Amino acid sequence: MAHGLEAIDWQAPWLAPWREAGQSVARAVGEGLALHQALNRTQAAPVRFVPQGELPAGEAYDRYIFNSDCCPTREGLHDFFNGICWICFPRTKRRLNQLQAAEIAAVGVQPVRGPVRDALTLFDENAALLQAPEPLWQALAQRDWRRLFVALRPLWDEARLVLFGHALLEKLVCPRKAITAHVYRVDGTIHSIAELDAWVAADLGAAKLAGKPFAPLPVLGVPGWWAENQNFCFYDDSLVFRPRRTP
Repeated sequence: MAHGLEAIDWQAPWLAPWREAGQSVARAVGEGLALHQALNRTQAAPVRFVPQGELPAGEAYDRYIFNSDCCPTREGLHDFFNGICWICFPRTKRRLNQLQAAEIAAVGVQPVRGPVRDALTLFDENAALLQAPEPLWQALAQRDWRRLFVALRPLWDEARLVLFGHALLEKLVCPRKAITAHVYRVDGTIHSIAELDAWVAADLGAAKLAGKPFAPLPVLGVPGWWAENQNFCFYDDSLVFRPRRTP
């Protein structure tokens, strides 16, 4: 059984895009299926989930997925959210895997990943996807937290933030103020997760990722996501809401 699934609060606002698929898989695990079996039962992912033991010794995880269309899966929250992400964002996950495999083919598996593989891993583990009015983007880029979350608070009604990284989702099972996402900008008019998946998959590329196109965002500061941020003193914690570094 995948330990920890019972701790997930499916009413948490950041889990709204994941709720239907996640609860379905969690129920199957609760009925006694192994996690990889429960994930396969959805038949929605472009890979087949297999036990972690099927990953050959010495084989790179991403290269194995690329060559076999099989995703090694351990019991637990981390791989649970990874599997749900394959189900909900199949094109983006496939694109990330293709880019990882291309980097491995070009330079091999090195002790240090290099800028592209490092950014790919960061995206896969900790990215959040944000569509927002330009003033919110400017405040986020400047790390002007009071402007972002207080002065511009009404503009968040026009924004859409979707958490993507499976390690990020795992951490938020036990929410802490300091949990920070790496935000990736989404442009255009997008109405559904399927449209978002297609847009991100098309936008991802090695050159763009090498430039680390991310902005840090403490996610529990998002209006409506955490009751404590209704008191604006929440944003005065400089250990979490850190000012932008000056050159």
